[in-house]
Amino acid sequence: MGSPIDLYFFPTPNGWKISIALEEMGLAYNMIPVMIGAGDQFKPEFLKISPNNRMPAIVDPDGPDGKPISVFESGAILQYLARKTGKFYGKNERQRVAVEEWLMWQMGGLGPMAGQAHHFRGYADEKIPYAIDRYTNEVNRLYGVMDRRLEGREYLADEYSIADMACWGWVFPYERQGQDLADFPNLKDWFERVGEREAVKAGFAMGLELFSDLAADSDEAKKAKKVLFGQKSRN
Repeated sequence: MGSPIDLYFFPTPNGWKISIALEEMGLAYNMIPVMIGAGDQFKPEFLKISPNNRMPAIVDPDGPDGKPISVFESGAILQYLARKTGKFYGKNERQRVAVEEWLMWQMGGLGPMAGQAHHFRGYADEKIPYAIDRYTNEVNRLYGVMDRRLEGREYLADEYSIADMACWGWVFPYERQGQDLADFPNLKDWFERVGEREAVKAGFAMGLELFSDLAADSDEAKKAKKVLFGQKSRN
């Protein structure tokens, strides 16, 4: 086994993608907390690794040319880890295409839309009915897409893959997104099936003690929301 990978992490749906993948792939790693409510993501040393000031990010000391490599963007990290290990990325080009389709679907659709639903339903100080309805309805549509895809199949691609790892964490807070999994029986079965995997349980449990409820009305939560949602620019 090579040197441990450094995982820059906070327990969010995007962070869970990578902690779950590392557990599933049996890779050794060190979890380095990125306290996003305190502004760790804007520190110069982190920006060298993740220039978009977002976690997760990784540093693999055993890069593809024997030298360290840093990777940011959760989808790119999943693809890198899957190529590195040869796991959870399909066995042939046709299967890889299916994995990539659903990974990109999550990156471009499910994640952004669910994130906006979380924000306007739970975190925004001003409750804007149009925004709440817009994103709640779009998440509902996307859940329907997943539900239809999962009819008669266990996973999003031909086999369990990084696409499932990417999507699972975004379905976990379905209640905050205004959804009822009973309306999506195939998705519900998939969610429970994936959630029973030991590696998923371990990856999901990683760093939960770091989490604070940003929807709360405490002074700490207010400061965190100002950092997360009030940031315009920073040199």
